[in-house]
Amino acid sequence: MPNVAAILKEEIRRLAKKEVKAEVSSTKQAVAKHRGDITTLKRALSQQEREIKRLQKQIQQQGQPSVEEVPLENARFSGRSVKAQRTRLGLSAADYGKLVGVSGLTVYKWEHGKSRPRQAQLAALVAVRGIGKREGLAKLAELKGEKQRSRGRR
Repeated sequence: MPNVAAILKEEIRRLAKKEVKAEVSSTKQAVAKHRGDITTLKRALSQQEREIKRLQKQIQQQGQPSVEEVPLENARFSGRSVKAQRTRLGLSAADYGKLVGVSGLTVYKWEHGKSRPRQAQLAALVAVRGIGKREGLAKLAELKGEKQRSRGRR
């Protein structure tokens, strides 16, 4: 009897191994296909990134578009970018607010995510994005000069 039991166990083991192999082979084929697809997508992504870099260089060589050319509906708002722009220009929150047409507290709230700009304020933020440090300081001096002149008229 032990001989029949051993033969039966061996046959069950052989059939189970055959079934598992059939199931695993289809999974292996699917994995291989997915790996090929991933490789293709990675190649396409790197090609697109190279194209983007090339186009960015081309745009920089041609010059940056003016504020009127940039559509406002595509403008995104980020408190971190407001802070980065403000520090890039070397301005305090109050001075940056004067440049945009809001208070320094409003700029602080934007930077810390406590509020978001209205549509008109967003347009002013987009306009300030493209200016450099010298131009920003010149506009700020101009705005301060206008305020002093308007105070003297009263």
